Amino acid sequence: MKRRIPTIIFQFALSLSLFLILITNVSAQKNAVETSGDVIYYATPVFCLATTLLKKDYQGTKQLAFSAVMAVGTSYILKHTIRKKRPDGSDHHAFPSGHATVTFQGASFLQRRYGWKFGVPAYLLSIYVAWGRTFCDKHDWWDILGGAAIGIGSSYIFTKPYGRTRITLTPTIFPKSPGIHSCITF
Repeated sequence: MKRRIPTIIFQFALSLSLFLILITNVSAQKNAVETSGDVIYYATPVFCLATTLLKKDYQGTKQLAFSAVMAVGTSYILKHTIRKKRPDGSDHHAFPSGHATVTFQGASFLQRRYGWKFGVPAYLLSIYVAWGRTFCDKHDWWDILGGAAIGIGSSYIFTKPYGRTRITLTPTIFPKSPGIHSCITF
């Protein structure tokens, strides 16, 4: 099961890319890119939650929830405070990109919690979503970078690596007496 989840993500991304290459009409292509980006946007938190539950990693579930609430809350507050107009003129909620916030938060959670085997495919999907948001004129690159920074930052604040010892104790001999050296890894 551990090796199949990243493989499935990679196969999905490859299939999605090939599908989009076959589409020639620019308008239809924009609709397909926007729709596929929306699917990945909603699928990312579901996949992260499912991964923590399948691994019975309830501490990870809690860390995912805290990270997601912080990322989405920060993004929402900034969108309604800054009120930057979207490139397509549809509204004034461009900065930061909510799609980038959510997908990069999920990718960085997977990478930080379970390693690069999970992180690389998730980051590739996040990059695709970010590109799609600029391709469809919903955001410019500053909006994407802001959303990605919020998502990644929230994961790095709340997420700890899975199954790694965070406290190590080592016997030590000092010049006059024995002792114990402790190290805490964050």
